[in-house]
This record gives sequence, structure tokens and C-alpha cells, in this order.
Amino acid sequence: MDAPTQLRIGRQALTVLTRVLAVAAPQEGCALLLGSRGLEGVLDLRWIWPCVNVWEPASERRRRFRIDPREQLLAQKWGRGRGWLVLGSAHSHPRGVEEPSATDRALAFAPTLMLILAPGLGGGAADLELSGRIGCWWLPAPDDGVREAGPAACLPRRLRWRMED
Repeated sequence: MDAPTQLRIGRQALTVLTRVLAVAAPQEGCALLLGSRGLEGVLDLRWIWPCVNVWEPASERRRRFRIDPREQLLAQKWGRGRGWLVLGSAHSHPRGVEEPSATDRALAFAPTLMLILAPGLGGGAADLELSGRIGCWWLPAPDDGVREAGPAACLPRRLRWRMED
């Protein structure tokens, strides 16, 4: 998949995304992102597929997340029936920043879209939904020549996003 130029997301999908991710606090929340690839490399985010964080051990879910592979298969099948793809995933960093961690990058199946919700200026997990910051990232495929040296992890590229009604 060629690198996208930007992401479009509707107001309703953005509202659902922030609520799904914030409700999991203080654990990391997670969701799958379904949509389509538009003209000129624009990704159109159409649907948020809420997921349960199944990271084990459960005591580490405040700083790690894992989406059940069965959820991924269900989302793919459901989306395919509507002509959509799983574009990537979203998760929250209730006590962090809206940038992919080394673990996020290492565990991602690139190429993929990754959205991360982090607390706003207040800084607390309760601040996620009301004023949280969203980081939008594209993680290229390993063969794109943009791998880190050492333990391989895709170098993320910040992706512009815009909300549409």
C-alpha cells in the first residue's frame, strides 16, 4: 500500500473514537479503523470498531494494548461486506504522549494507520475525551527502506488529518 497523504474522519466517527478510547482509562483503550482509500492517497475513515484490550498480564494494560486477532478477523469480514478495509488501529496513552512508542512500532503490522489519543493540557486520564490530543501516524512497510537500525521497528510518519461533517 502506498503511503497516504492524509486522513479524513467524520465528526461522528471522531466522537465515537475518543469516547471508546477514553472509557478504558486508566488502561489503554483500543479500536480498529475501517474505511477506504480515496483519490490522491487520502484515507477515508468510515467506522470505528471498538475492541477490548486483551494484553497479558492484565496488570500491564495501563501501558500496553493488544487487540484480539478474532476481533480483527470479524472486523475485516464485516468491512469487506461494505467495501471497506481495516486501515489500522487506534489506542490511547492515558498517561503519555500521542506518539507511537517503540513497543507500538515493534508490534504493528505495517503498512498501517495508527491513531493515538493522549491527555490534553490537563494531563489526566479523565482529560482524554474532552480535550485529548490525537496523533495520526503512518507506519510504512519494512521494505520501504525506512527501518531503524538494530531491533527492527518501522519509523512512523506523522500524517495530516482533518475532520469532515
